[in-house]
Amino acid sequence: MNKNINHTDPAKNINSARGNGGEPHQKTDKRTQALTTQQGVVITDNQNSLKAGSRGPTLLEDFILREKINHFDHERIPERIVHARGSAAHGYFQLTESLQEYTTANILCETNTKTPLFARFSTVAGSKGSKDTPRDVRGFAVKLYTNQGNWDLVGNNMPVFFIQDAIKFPDLIHAVKPEPDRGFPQAASAHDTFWDFVSLTPETMHNVIWLMSDRALPRSLRMMEGFGIHSYRLLNQQGNSTFVRFHWKPVLGVQSTTWDEAIKISGADPDYHRRDLFEAIERGDFPEWELGVQLFTAEQAQQFPFDHLDATKLIPEELVPVKIVGKMVLDRYPDNFFAETEQVAFCPSHVPPGIDFSSDPLLQGRLFSYLDTQLSRLGSVNFAQLPINAPKCPFANMQRDGQMQMQVPKGRVAYEPQSLDPDMPRESAKRGFTSFEEQLDDGVTGRIRAEKFADHYSQPRLFYRSQTPAEQAHIASAYAFELGKVDTPHVRCRVLSHLRLIDENLANRVAAALGMKLPAAADAAAAVQDLATSDALQTIGLTPARLTGRQIGMLIAKGSKHSEIKKYQQALEAEGASIKLVAPGREVELDDGTRLQSAERIAGAPSVFFDAVVSIIMPEQAKILANDSSTLDWFTDAYVHCKAIAYCGATDEFILSKLPLEKDAYITPLADIDTFIDNAKSRFWDREPRVRDLA
Repeated sequence: MNKNINHTDPAKNINSARGNGGEPHQKTDKRTQALTTQQGVVITDNQNSLKAGSRGPTLLEDFILREKINHFDHERIPERIVHARGSAAHGYFQLTESLQEYTTANILCETNTKTPLFARFSTVAGSKGSKDTPRDVRGFAVKLYTNQGNWDLVGNNMPVFFIQDAIKFPDLIHAVKPEPDRGFPQAASAHDTFWDFVSLTPETMHNVIWLMSDRALPRSLRMMEGFGIHSYRLLNQQGNSTFVRFHWKPVLGVQSTTWDEAIKISGADPDYHRRDLFEAIERGDFPEWELGVQLFTAEQAQQFPFDHLDATKLIPEELVPVKIVGKMVLDRYPDNFFAETEQVAFCPSHVPPGIDFSSDPLLQGRLFSYLDTQLSRLGSVNFAQLPINAPKCPFANMQRDGQMQMQVPKGRVAYEPQSLDPDMPRESAKRGFTSFEEQLDDGVTGRIRAEKFADHYSQPRLFYRSQTPAEQAHIASAYAFELGKVDTPHVRCRVLSHLRLIDENLANRVAAALGMKLPAAADAAAAVQDLATSDALQTIGLTPARLTGRQIGMLIAKGSKHSEIKKYQQALEAEGASIKLVAPGREVELDDGTRLQSAERIAGAPSVFFDAVVSIIMPEQAKILANDSSTLDWFTDAYVHCKAIAYCGATDEFILSKLPLEKDAYITPLADIDTFIDNAKSRFWDREPRVRDLA
């Protein structure tokens, strides 16, 4: 810690002057480059447009003004229809175990290669300007710049999707988006059109129950799983096919917020996840995921009690174990958000040789849709030439012209076969992409689904019954909240009829919370199976008890003990936690004269930002803060969100004593630092029934 805070203003050393109207002019010098137009013309004055006299009209001949305003007027491009709200980072992937037995894709065979990548995380339903923390599915898309061409592994933080066939995707998104006659709600599924659609489309039941779970409220982008969703194929040197499903498993473990936290975070910081990703990379806590694969043959798939080509079905890890084969590390934030995060174009059809597609009807539709939407958003067939989208391996083709052509192809030939230029690129049967030669059945062409797709309730039942009691309560409460926003009675009844087929106890809990009587169970299209439960589907059960990646809020004020602050900081950082100092103001003078800059004022940093909290304040400041509502909320919210609290004597005497909380094992005095550290590694879920009315 520094004894002093640097208040030096570098603007005082910049070559500057004032204009006739007092406006500032910062002038170039030997250290700085001259400001120019897009054509390279140096600009003399960037503060004033060209006028006919000091108070006269602006002249049309001012090409500098025209260029600047014209470019500004065209800065925005169409946002994504879905996954518009996103955050991203650069990094690399390194294979740890070769899959050469299964595939010719170098990225899955060469363990000594670091492959650069760009990963983007997103919410599905909201617009680009919506919040980070709604209850929503999260996109999890990774562009790997392999030495055989780009591989876009485009998935979500849930292993299943709402629908089985891509033809229903527009209906799903139209239902979840703001209702068209009123334009709300934004980034929310708690409204009539969404629940009307899903209650009439039983195939959605599995993804909906995931949406009602803690998985829809990730604590951080660094703490959520990613799934490729579909079955893909791996093809080896002999042309043999093995089915594969891809998993990204966070090294920090799967962690979530509560619904009450998510609501409060969205008001205090709508950029919460984006800021968390940026700050983690800035401080060197690089987010990491392990890549896992589930490998299975067509013969094994025939024995599954579901159809693996159905995107609404997961493959339990107990049935097909996840084999960890590599690691992704994100170590660099984008240099420019628009140029990279906004312009990156993911397409599931981008795969290197050795990876191929299955006949999953949802995947087949995505192979068309993603390319089509990139053409609409980025305005040109040449979007692949943008730096964030361009492959990093050699590439050559006969494609020419089009809007925003950024290359200058040479030569007279742009076709093949040809004989005029022997150096032009040609096809390669040895190195090129090969599709699996699948022997299809003799079925008649038609608009029909496979019979196994008809089981819509067995896997939602599996998911719900696999959760811990706390997670089951969160799911029931989420259904109650969402359906409580639905005005149409028959829609609520219809959802309850589906819940009876998933789990009778769940249906009863939701109905009781809504004050409704249970309707008759829905008519299932196929018999509901009692599948073996899977602990791997839990969230709380998967959360590791450790401080790595967690953030601790430390409340300090004038006169706080410097030695106590350092003691806690050192102990917590040794366990891998990061600490943010919170204070009444942005600068604080401690007991030994040291002046610190806090990360946040307490009025702007509610405890929902943190995984645990510490308070180190003196009596005089504690008396003042005891009358501050944001301070009282700081401790109350930490308590009701089941977090660990470490308190000093002044905090106990003047603040905690005023609050309706019980001192349980997760509320400890400062002297008991070891207990606090152990507590801060997890939440005290036993506290939740005492502080929250759960369904």
